[in-house]
Amino acid sequence: MEYAEYRAHDAVGLAALVAGGEVSAAELLEVAVARAEVVDGKLNAIVRPMRELARERARTPLTGPFAGVPFLIKDLSQDYAGLPTGSGSRSLAHLPAERHSAVVERWLEAGLVIFGKTNTPEFGAKGITEPEVNGPTRNPWDLTRTPGGSSGGSAAAVAAGVVPMAGANDGGGSIRIPAACCGLFGLKPGRGLVPAGPATAEDLHGAATNGAVSRTVRDSAALLDVLTARPDPGGPYLAARPELPYAELARRPRPLRIGFTTRSPIGTEVDPHAVAAVDETAKLLAHLGHEVEPAEPEIDHRQLALDFLAMWTTQLAQTVDEIRRTTGAGPDDFELDTHLLAAAGRSLPAPRYFAAHQRWNTYSRQLAAFHDRYDLLLTPTLARPPVRLGELDTPAPVRTLARGLMKVGLLSALAGTKAWERAVIANLAATPYTQLANITGRPAMSVPTYRTPEGLPLGTQFVGPLGGEGMLLALAAQIEAERPWAQLEPEL
Repeated sequence: MEYAEYRAHDAVGLAALVAGGEVSAAELLEVAVARAEVVDGKLNAIVRPMRELARERARTPLTGPFAGVPFLIKDLSQDYAGLPTGSGSRSLAHLPAERHSAVVERWLEAGLVIFGKTNTPEFGAKGITEPEVNGPTRNPWDLTRTPGGSSGGSAAAVAAGVVPMAGANDGGGSIRIPAACCGLFGLKPGRGLVPAGPATAEDLHGAATNGAVSRTVRDSAALLDVLTARPDPGGPYLAARPELPYAELARRPRPLRIGFTTRSPIGTEVDPHAVAAVDETAKLLAHLGHEVEPAEPEIDHRQLALDFLAMWTTQLAQTVDEIRRTTGAGPDDFELDTHLLAAAGRSLPAPRYFAAHQRWNTYSRQLAAFHDRYDLLLTPTLARPPVRLGELDTPAPVRTLARGLMKVGLLSALAGTKAWERAVIANLAATPYTQLANITGRPAMSVPTYRTPEGLPLGTQFVGPLGGEGMLLALAAQIEAERPWAQLEPEL
């Protein structure tokens, strides 16, 4: 099989070719590996090749809905037994995982052939993919710009044609942000639907979940069926599944009432292209027979952002402390920005953290009230086109001050300064819309509905109610049929 034929099929299509005997798993793998060799020197998407493991697997009988399809997993929270899960950090670069993550087990059961792990920022803590240990991943549509994060490596590889879909996860937008940056479809499932085991029952109080980025909606729908094929016996609760498969629900659109907004929830600037993306999508939705009008949930989004950061920073503090305790890693094994965030987490008293987590309940109720009136919420996925590499680096004065405070053990004092607050807001300003779905546990997706005059992708986000994955997939498939995007390919 030549690359052009490989690129013309999505994962469902490639699986059908393997099942029909038209191509073998080994042949598909070599096409994918060859494509990676052509483009990854420019992109830096794959940080841990697994080619010999994959070749051995491709020579064995494979079963499942994706038997023989090449696949990449993210080097964060997607453990492959015997290999390190580096999480974008020097501290974990050489520590092998003892067993597969639950999602990796299900992907292998589905017949996927995993041949590498993709780049991520340290511990997935940023909406860009520029870890010091592995170097930055570049956007295939413009090599000077970010592919987003934290699933930026996966998104870059899919957009560049290495694989039709790849593993991703989302604790604050990390599926939807890179999907928007790279012109892909990205669905974040709702809380508790996808297993988080075996290491934990749920990640980040359930705000984080595993999933994928893909070129087609039907691939994401079929992969969600794989991930939710059976309950997680170690999960915190039994998540309800629809009676029909997600792949079937994706073929059943219905008229919806959709409220939309372009206002930044944290009061920061929104690029005219992000506004245009929503406006054009709203017009398309009306053309498709949906009822669309301006509306947004009544939520204190700035407080939500602060409560989101409270969770992220304390989680990072615990992660750093646990890694140092169990591996002997030293301060130099973590990035300065990670130390800054962890210091902010350590400075947060337990009662204030508990109060922040309690407010998640308020936000969930307020979003539910919105969904009483509207089926879906439509927003930009990004407040601006993909940023340039290095653009969101912590300002040099803050870094200089942080290094000095680290030497004397006073780094936590920086967390309350105006310089720190400005740096935090500057990083959230490009992606202020995505955290709502994580905090509330609602499903959400980014659909590649818009491109700038320069050809840069810019997605639109839809946030659904509890159990709304099927509704989201059906709408995305309807948009995809009207304005197809999978055939678009960057010049590399």
